[in-house]
Amino acid sequence: MYQNSNTNQETLPLEYQITVPQGHIVRLIKRFVDSIPDSIIYPSALHQSSEGRPATSPRLLLKAILFAYSRGVFTGRKITQMMDENIPMMWLTNNQRCSYHTINSFVSNEKTGQLLKQVYLYFVLELQKQGLISSDSIFIDGTKVEADANKYSFVWKKSTEKFQTKLRARLSELYGELVAADVSPTVTREESQTTDGAKKLKAQLTTTIDQLNQEIAQERPKVGGSQKKQRRRTLKKYLHRLANDYIPRSQKYDNYLTVLGERNSFSKTDQEATFMRLKEDPMLNGQLKAGYNLQIATNNQFVLDYKTFWNPTDTRTLVPFLKQMVILPMFKFITADAGYGSEYNYTTILDQFEQQALIPYNKMRVEMKRSYAKKASNPANWEYNAEDDYYIDDQGVRFNFKRYSVRHDDYGFEKNLKIYEADTFQLTKKATAAAKTKKAKRQRQISVNVTLLYLRNRAKKALLCEPGKTIYKRRKDEVEPVFARLKQNLGFRRTNFRGQRPVENELGLALMALNLERLATLVRQQKIPKLITP
Repeated sequence: MYQNSNTNQETLPLEYQITVPQGHIVRLIKRFVDSIPDSIIYPSALHQSSEGRPATSPRLLLKAILFAYSRGVFTGRKITQMMDENIPMMWLTNNQRCSYHTINSFVSNEKTGQLLKQVYLYFVLELQKQGLISSDSIFIDGTKVEADANKYSFVWKKSTEKFQTKLRARLSELYGELVAADVSPTVTREESQTTDGAKKLKAQLTTTIDQLNQEIAQERPKVGGSQKKQRRRTLKKYLHRLANDYIPRSQKYDNYLTVLGERNSFSKTDQEATFMRLKEDPMLNGQLKAGYNLQIATNNQFVLDYKTFWNPTDTRTLVPFLKQMVILPMFKFITADAGYGSEYNYTTILDQFEQQALIPYNKMRVEMKRSYAKKASNPANWEYNAEDDYYIDDQGVRFNFKRYSVRHDDYGFEKNLKIYEADTFQLTKKATAAAKTKKAKRQRQISVNVTLLYLRNRAKKALLCEPGKTIYKRRKDEVEPVFARLKQNLGFRRTNFRGQRPVENELGLALMALNLERLATLVRQQKIPKLITP
């Protein structure tokens, strides 16, 4: 027996009442977006004109985009198609439709970024009211997302600077050739190597050539005309080289360096994306790709805040991320992995934010091994006399304090070091010989960062004692599942917009869709109060 599959009917029965199941996520999205106060959705700074067609409501766009993102649909055209064909979307938007231009403009708008930050703050406060997040710690981690850019559109800072140096040398040679051709440049040799100076040279050559043309036209043939024509031909050659080669290249290199700023690379397709190593490597050749570094802060697998950076590494993203985080005072600890463990981060968290960091440093696991403690050549295992401030290594060489040293890293952070130098005369001949370096035969030196040692001991103590030990064990269960759901479940591995602000808005909407998916899961599992059930 089979069910009736006759499709020859001439009429199509219509269902006039469109509804969705009670546990569907669209009900939760509708209730959440409708509960957001009008002061957040319609800020006072957003002025609407009384003329023309009324604008689409941000509530409607927010509902449609959140539901589409929760279903792995990220393009404006497909979201518009869902409004025509998808029954839950039609129920959610009340059969209203908007164009893909409206959707894309909403995602890429700067005001949408401000709106999303307020929506996240409202969402966090609601989670706190329902007891779905704890105030013990906030968990921070990052992942790299591939940008919507061509992988062969890279511009490297070192290459640009190298080509610019070669171009300046050629401009200097051209300057010398002009002087030899009896052309007195109105700029100096140093000024001629810049774009503005090259343009002044071009203008001067153009004027000189025009004067030669007038003189040649006024003179009779074969009376000094051939010599001036030869000089005109030479100057035209210099002018052609300046106008068609040197000046365009100089402008291009200046523009590249302006776009680069502090970065080492950027993409011509998306100039705000930086080339970095991604885990998504289908060719398995380690090729760098244009991307963004996404940083998120979570608790109970809910994304509480987010931000995108151009830095390939996580070390320098922590402090800027924390500075813009409004909800930071709500939590006692800041938990992250060893990629964030630096002196700058430890100092800033302790002094500026006045909070405790549960962040290991890069050598913490190595120091906890028995082999590290038994390694006699390690300065950390040397004998130290605090009263007289000197070290004695495993060979009996004594290192006395010599001077203080101030160094700066690549980002300008100041580090205060203490330099210890081995004494010229030791107690034994063997120690005296060991006090010198093998190649240069100079007195050996070691540098000790006392501040960093104190901060590392403080971090180690916090991580090995309660409650820090228990909290840090939760880190992988807090952050990693969010990235797995974003990239694996939703399939968000490449951005659909270009520019840091549109990309950040797109990621913020995708992460909020993940939050609502998790909230819907807790509702279905009846793990939250009935007060927020859809």
